[in-house]
Amino acid sequence: MISVPPEFYGKLRKHMVKVPEVINHVGGIRIFGKLIKSLVFSTDVAVIKNCNANAVIAVYPFTPQPIITQSIINTSDVPVFCGVGGGTTTGNRVVNLAVHAEYQGAMGVVVNVPTTNEVIKKLSKKIDIPVIVTIGSEKDNFRERINAGASIFNVSGASKTVDIVKRIHDQFPEMPIIATGGPNEDTIMETIEAGANAITFTPPTTAEIFKTMMQNYRREL
Repeated sequence: MISVPPEFYGKLRKHMVKVPEVINHVGGIRIFGKLIKSLVFSTDVAVIKNCNANAVIAVYPFTPQPIITQSIINTSDVPVFCGVGGGTTTGNRVVNLAVHAEYQGAMGVVVNVPTTNEVIKKLSKKIDIPVIVTIGSEKDNFRERINAGASIFNVSGASKTVDIVKRIHDQFPEMPIIATGGPNEDTIMETIEAGANAITFTPPTTAEIFKTMMQNYRREL
C-alpha cells in the first residue's frame, strides 16, 4: 500500500496554485538527482513562489535578459529552466545567455523552435546543464536535434502535441520529453500515455485569481 504523505500549508500560505493531481502519474525526469514531474509555465514571481510544481519553465516572448533570469531564480524554491532565445535572439548571444544562466543557477536552458543545430552544438559543448530544445511540429527532424546535442525535448505543438510526443517516443524511446498537458486532466493523461516524461502546466494569471477572490469578498460583504 502506498502511503499518502502528510501535508502542511500554514494559515497564510494554504491559498496557492496547485498543479493537476493527474500529473503525478507521469514518470518524471531526474536531473542532477532531482525528480521533475511538473513544471509551471510562468515568469510571474508571485505565482512561482506560490505554486506546488516541481520546477519552473521560464520562457517569454521577449529578448531574454539575465536580470529576469536572476529574479526568477532568486524567487523560486524549485529548479528553474530558463529560456535563452533561439528565435529572434540567435547565434553567439544565445550561447552567452545560456552560460550566464548556468552561472546564475539555472538547472537547464530552453531554446525556441527556430534554433539552428549549429547553435545547439555550441550550447552542448559550452554548458554542463541540459539543453532543452522546443519541438513545435511533426516536421522537425528529431534525429538531427539529438545528434546536435539536445538533452531533452520540450514539445509544444498545440492540438498536435500528443501525436508529436508519440512519434518521438516511438522513434527515440530513451529521449526525455517535456510536453504541454492541454486544458484538462483528460488531455494531460493522453499526453502522459503518449510517452511524455514531464508535464508543463499553465497556471491562471494573478488577475484571474484576484477576480475569484474579489467575488468571494463581495459575497461576504
